[in-house]
Amino acid sequence: MMKYIYPFEEGNKDMRQLLGGKGANLAQMTNLGLPVPSGFTISTEACNAFYENHNQLSDDLLDQIHRAIAALSAKVGKTFNSSTAPLLVSVRSGAAISMPGMMDTILNIGLNDQTVIALANLTANERFAYDSYRRLLAMFGNVVYGISEATFDGVIEKRKADQGYQSDLDLTVNDLQEIVSEFKAIYQKELNHEFPQDPTDQLMAAINSVFESWNNHRAQVYRRENDIPSDLGTAVNVQMMVFGNAGEDSGTGVAFTRDPATGKKQLFGEYLLNAQGEDVVAGIRTPQPIETLRSSMPHLYDQFATIAEKLELHYRDMQDLEFTIENGKLYMLQARNGKRTPTAAVKIAVDLVSEKLISKQEAIMRIKPESVQAILYPEFDEQALAENKIVASGLPASPGAATGQIYFTAESAKKAHDDQHRKVILIRQDTSPEDIEGMVVSEAIVTSRGGMTSHAAVVARGMGTPATVGVNGLQVNYQTKTATISGNQLHEGDWLSVDGTHGNLYLGQIKTTDLTVNDDLATLLDWAKDEARLGVYANADTPKDFAQALNFGADGIGLARTEHMFFKPERLLEMRRLIIAEDAEGRKTPLKRLLEMQRGDFYELYKLSKGRSVTIRLLDPPLHEFLPHDEKEIKAVAAQLEIDPDYLAQRVDALKELNPMLGHRGDRLAVTFPDIYQMQIQAIMGAALQLLDEGIIIEPHIMIPLTDSKAEMSWVRDLVVNQIEDLFDAHNAKLEYTVGTMMEMPRACLTADKVAEVSDFFSFGTNDLTQLTFGYSRDDVGSFMPAYIKEGILPADPFQTVDVEGVGALMKMAVDKGRFTKPQLPIGVCGEIGGDPKSIHFFEAIGVTYVSCSPFRVPVARLAAAQAHLSAKRPIEQAAGMKAH
Repeated sequence: MMKYIYPFEEGNKDMRQLLGGKGANLAQMTNLGLPVPSGFTISTEACNAFYENHNQLSDDLLDQIHRAIAALSAKVGKTFNSSTAPLLVSVRSGAAISMPGMMDTILNIGLNDQTVIALANLTANERFAYDSYRRLLAMFGNVVYGISEATFDGVIEKRKADQGYQSDLDLTVNDLQEIVSEFKAIYQKELNHEFPQDPTDQLMAAINSVFESWNNHRAQVYRRENDIPSDLGTAVNVQMMVFGNAGEDSGTGVAFTRDPATGKKQLFGEYLLNAQGEDVVAGIRTPQPIETLRSSMPHLYDQFATIAEKLELHYRDMQDLEFTIENGKLYMLQARNGKRTPTAAVKIAVDLVSEKLISKQEAIMRIKPESVQAILYPEFDEQALAENKIVASGLPASPGAATGQIYFTAESAKKAHDDQHRKVILIRQDTSPEDIEGMVVSEAIVTSRGGMTSHAAVVARGMGTPATVGVNGLQVNYQTKTATISGNQLHEGDWLSVDGTHGNLYLGQIKTTDLTVNDDLATLLDWAKDEARLGVYANADTPKDFAQALNFGADGIGLARTEHMFFKPERLLEMRRLIIAEDAEGRKTPLKRLLEMQRGDFYELYKLSKGRSVTIRLLDPPLHEFLPHDEKEIKAVAAQLEIDPDYLAQRVDALKELNPMLGHRGDRLAVTFPDIYQMQIQAIMGAALQLLDEGIIIEPHIMIPLTDSKAEMSWVRDLVVNQIEDLFDAHNAKLEYTVGTMMEMPRACLTADKVAEVSDFFSFGTNDLTQLTFGYSRDDVGSFMPAYIKEGILPADPFQTVDVEGVGALMKMAVDKGRFTKPQLPIGVCGEIGGDPKSIHFFEAIGVTYVSCSPFRVPVARLAAAQAHLSAKRPIEQAAGMKAH
């Protein structure tokens, strides 16, 4: 017979998987000699057996429950249905991983028409007895039978209104007795049967309901959002009741051993006198700060503070404690590691190291990398956010929060920003390079189309601007200058609030918090850097981006995208002049002008690097991205270029491609327009040689995009190297340099051993590699990706977390083949998922050298890299330890 039930005396804190977090900690507190009401835990194994038994308690489990209740009765001297000393119990859930408020609890099990009289006589407190009975009737009706809480609350509110009462505490014994009668009548009306009077029947129904609550909707959502496995099950804790509602020398409360918002080391919490636990949570009455207990009940406060400190030292972490005071005596009902804000989590971890309670490695492992990102971006004020409703949602393309007035064109956004000094939000169906001026001045960017790697998403992340893309229910009408969001029509200048971290939109203005980068986070990231094997670089195209990345501790630049340097108006004009030129002669003038601009760009990046590695990718995108699209734009650009609009329209038409993402881009440009890449090499090496003259030595790393084969890479490499050598001869100087390739084509991965023969490094471009492996357009996945994830066809968006089975297999093949040819070959990841913590664990496993991500994700990647390496070391260290023993 399987053992399903464990008295608190038999458990300990290491039995979380079996007893759940609450049960394991109740057992641990019991064994530490703390004042814990007696009880027992029904294990998570019993929960799984319950579901296997078609949501029924098995005969075996029922037998064990009866014996456990008998043992509890014998221990405490109280019994179910006793007319003199009735046993009352609470029934609480408790999963292995804390899920606060997601599952069900029922208090005061054991009360009925007989035992309520016995309780009143035993305590000489008739009001308390009937107050407890009405609580049981309401909780039991709601949890077990699904009767709305509002149905019971309505009875109480009507009674209070009729009598002119301000608080539940004003209810008299007579009031409560009548409320009990009305509650019992609700059972008859709603269910056609009475409230069960047998305490054993109440207990079994309560246990059944708590097991069932493991799969209620809110629990499922919570598990999904927090990556908690659905097969863990919940334990059930059956515990003798202690009563915080027994009078003015009784109460209940919740406290943390440190401030969960700031991490400051001080008791933080609230309590209510003459109340039960749900009163604190429900907010029906205003609780008192825990500090006031020091003056009202000093001996109890001191006892509680001592216990709190003991538990924090024992668990070596900030604790969330629940307690009840019954007739002046303190009881502990729960201890668990407390939920905390990201800022508090980092401070607490760093402080615990200083207090010598945990190691630096433990501190690193305790912080979720994703949570660090929340510290680095402004977010909406929680209280203000709670007062607003989400009007629409899209993909969380670039984190942070912003409020501003909406505009639908780059021109109008820029004008409102420059002339009227407004905080603007740019709303578009999608964005293009043409919108860059409006994007630059915007507090946030919103699009109705596009995915996480769309133009709007990539540019917004690079700028550190919040963005939500692919918004469901958003329609933009440029003619009327209006947008419709889920049935709400907005006009130019209306206020909108954008949560790029979660992808939500809100109407109106919401207060934001300021960006915070503090010493505790800097300390943690320094520790992480010491523990990581992977380098962490930034995708940065401008000195501003690079400076931000260096501020966050980047090792250098892993990807500078030269095409992003052409978005300024004067550069875009020259780029367009270059593209529409019909021959090399026509390209000379714009190339000369772009050369000077690019040389200055690279000079600034190199100077800022102070010797750190900077990898520059040569021009990659389809040419059409730089060209005007519609008749209005063509006329405007033709006027700028001083050419005939019809001629420009013909050139644009001639350059159109059926599938531009698979067309004339990357090193295909080098083969057909070698002078473009030669210009870029002159700019890169010219900047490096200029710095050499100033006494600063730079080792340029030049990356060739979109390589398919050794032959293709060899051709472009020769073009690059020949240009470099010509420059060296002309300047009578030399520098060390490398020429590598961006591994973003499946064929390149399959033939990586050959490609490595002519490459000094690899860098995976996971956006295109994912796109070409799946056959998905990364700009259009928003239309079907949510459905794919919801239906379980894909576990996650492969543009956000590496697809290990497909894309990951190609990456591992490329690593293995590349290193077979060149064992010391440096290999990076500079695609979108370079900053994704889950993906970083995979990159650690396959031997990638470094990752590169947007500046604001550098701290996230740094922490994830350290955790990946520490996790990888653990099995080796454990094996070594076992061998030693």
